[in-house]
Amino acid sequence: MKTLTGTKALTELKKLKTAYCEFIKINYEYNAKSCLTCETQGACCLDAHFVNVHITKLEAVAIRKILGQLSEEKQRRIFERAKETVEKYDLKTSGDTFEQTFACPLFEKGVGCLVHSDAKPAPCISHACYEKEEDLPPEKFQEQAENRIERLNKRTYGNAFSWLPIPVWLVNIYAKDFEDK
Repeated sequence: MKTLTGTKALTELKKLKTAYCEFIKINYEYNAKSCLTCETQGACCLDAHFVNVHITKLEAVAIRKILGQLSEEKQRRIFERAKETVEKYDLKTSGDTFEQTFACPLFEKGVGCLVHSDAKPAPCISHACYEKEEDLPPEKFQEQAENRIERLNKRTYGNAFSWLPIPVWLVNIYAKDFEDK
């Protein structure tokens, strides 16, 4: 398996996610309510009994790159939110982490998802407010996207990094910048 540089991997990840997003938008999203017109914007992202989105290290790096465009103060607030989320929901890095649920620290009221356009995780791309179950995108498409993401991650970082909840990765990638400052 050919190793990828971080820069090349991020470029490939962006292409992959853009293609997946377009596929979902064209084939499924027309049956969903728009997030912009939702009467309870962010309810799905902040539902601590529902959200269990996991990402790879590569996706965490992509998210960090996007968030890095924000002011240091705003990044610090996101780090603190992520840290509070890890503590509040007792999120772990081992065991069955997919059983853990949390409110997403990347959602900001009045703004929405802070990485919506450039680093949105595959499950979030798949998710929308569908009236009928038959309108939902089949899970196999998300699984295919996640398998491709995992291959990119392995080609970049090897097998040492696993899928972890978003807040756990955020704390990991921001810790050296904001921990104990």
